[in-house]
Amino acid sequence: MAAEGGGKEMNEIKTQFTTREGVYKLLTHSEYSRPNRVPFNSQGSNPVKVSFVNVNDQSGNGDRICFNVGRELYFYIYKGVRKAADLSKPIDKRIYKGTQPTCHDFNPLTATAESVSLLVGFSAGQVQLIDPIKKETSKLFNEERLIDKSGVTCVRWVPGSESLFLVAHSSGSLYLYNVEHTCGTTPPHYQLLKQGDGYAVHTCKSKSARNPLLRWTVGEGALNEFAFSPDGKFLACASQDGFLRVFGFDAAELHGTMKSYFGGLLCVCWSPDGRYIVAGGEDDLVTVWSFSDCRVIARGHGHKSWVSVVAFDHCTTSVEDSDPPAEFSGSDEEFHEQIHFAGGRDRANSSQSHLSKRNSTDGRPVSVTYRFGSVGQDTQLCLWDLTEDILFPHLPLSRTRTHTNVMSATSPPATGSATNNTTTTTTTTTTTTTTNPPGTNGNNTVSSSSGNSGALSNSVPAPLPRSNSLPHSTGPAGGSTTPNSHMSSKGSSIIDSAFIATGVSKFATLSLHDTRKERHEKDHKRNHSMGHISSKSSDKLNQLSSAARTAKADAAKTLGTLLCPRMEEVPLLEPLVCKKIAHERLTVLIFLEDCLVTACQEGFICTWARPGKVGLLPSQNPTNSPSGTVV
Repeated sequence: MAAEGGGKEMNEIKTQFTTREGVYKLLTHSEYSRPNRVPFNSQGSNPVKVSFVNVNDQSGNGDRICFNVGRELYFYIYKGVRKAADLSKPIDKRIYKGTQPTCHDFNPLTATAESVSLLVGFSAGQVQLIDPIKKETSKLFNEERLIDKSGVTCVRWVPGSESLFLVAHSSGSLYLYNVEHTCGTTPPHYQLLKQGDGYAVHTCKSKSARNPLLRWTVGEGALNEFAFSPDGKFLACASQDGFLRVFGFDAAELHGTMKSYFGGLLCVCWSPDGRYIVAGGEDDLVTVWSFSDCRVIARGHGHKSWVSVVAFDHCTTSVEDSDPPAEFSGSDEEFHEQIHFAGGRDRANSSQSHLSKRNSTDGRPVSVTYRFGSVGQDTQLCLWDLTEDILFPHLPLSRTRTHTNVMSATSPPATGSATNNTTTTTTTTTTTTTTNPPGTNGNNTVSSSSGNSGALSNSVPAPLPRSNSLPHSTGPAGGSTTPNSHMSSKGSSIIDSAFIATGVSKFATLSLHDTRKERHEKDHKRNHSMGHISSKSSDKLNQLSSAARTAKADAAKTLGTLLCPRMEEVPLLEPLVCKKIAHERLTVLIFLEDCLVTACQEGFICTWARPGKVGLLPSQNPTNSPSGTVV
């Protein structure tokens, strides 16, 4: 599908792109797809999704890849940048009848070379637990669709658990399961456990332990995606009502919210240190939200259609010591309070630990760069750099700050004045974590709107500092004007429960069919924003118009507040890289150590080697040459 606008050069499929690190190259022989390599006719099909797991194979080929294309599910050894893909030898292949896989997730805790636990969600609402190495199917959850009849939109193992997992549905409900429990033969009965502003958590009433353990209901409409924080303590939910909701997972409390500029939110991800959340959706924007401040700190405009995936690059995200230390005008203690990462991470990953360590070295200033990427229905890949002049607008810029606008010849310089911050105190930039909605936590809000009730006297005066940014905008990005009216979102909480071993009959395929309504709800207009929606009848048009007016009225209530700042009230990032890399809409973006992986709706999973990583084995042995080629 061609991207909108431009000539032959803009519509040309790119096979490489350049950043400050060097050249990223597409490895054509490392492409994964269906064995016949024929483009998949994606009309009416669910998005292609990709999952990875490492089984710690001593042979050096420890990575495993799973992807769905239409009714088919494939499981391969992933050879990455080292060797060409051999599509003739899948470890496992499954074809389902009457339903389609929509999402999947490996449990990294239990993965070995002999066995892996893979959860697969389906369009008819079931969840399957399979072992593609042993070619076994161990469990089927929601088999009779007594728990939820709508399609599964997202499934994830609970971090640090071998048995608990979360499932989101297009109904807007979120369920917590235990693999050791059965689902029962009757519809579950629920009892209210906790209730808050716009959400409720229920437990399942039963004499014996059964699934689901918990049911969350938040707002209205579909829950499109959720993501756990790196430490597993918080849950970020992106929903069709346009709201990002962040919950404390154990306490089942709402930490903060954010509203899209308009339309639904389709994707969400956390920074490696858990300090920032990026969301994307039908407003064609990527929005950066501060976890500690509970506010939007930047938006990015580069896509021409809906943003389908956002992801942080943990390998490129960096914290560098600055020189000289004298550039910071406050005390060492004040600086640490201003940039201290949210603590209490029990299951922090290596990237988070690295960033936290570098933040506490000798009390010296640091230079921070977060790299994240996004792909969308416009077939474009965008890379973004989030730098310290956006993250710390009150602080003077260090000399060693990494310049983010490498690909742009004319970028406005940062306007944050160092002289205005020579008496910086912790009162000015202290960030606090609160369980109240961000509308009641207005500390240090960056705002230039006189009508914003959330703006306080210590707000930063205009103009705002901008890095890698566009001039102030006065309207929405992407030319889309009509808000979306469907609403929803969910969160979840862990509940301790006894393990009950159950036996479930094994099966090969599923046979329950989607209803017409469910199929209709799954349809997305490709390469178009909400402003381009068309209808087949005047009745449908009238319904859309009525819904649009209602959504627009709701959006007007939040626009210009902490939930949804106006475009001119926050920095507007421009992409470091923006390249068309596929013919069909993009559905996957995953950053790995030596490459990044993308996938499009035609069913092609592409590997892009990082600079200097082409053909290197894990041991970087030069005697091992790759069999793949580079274009």
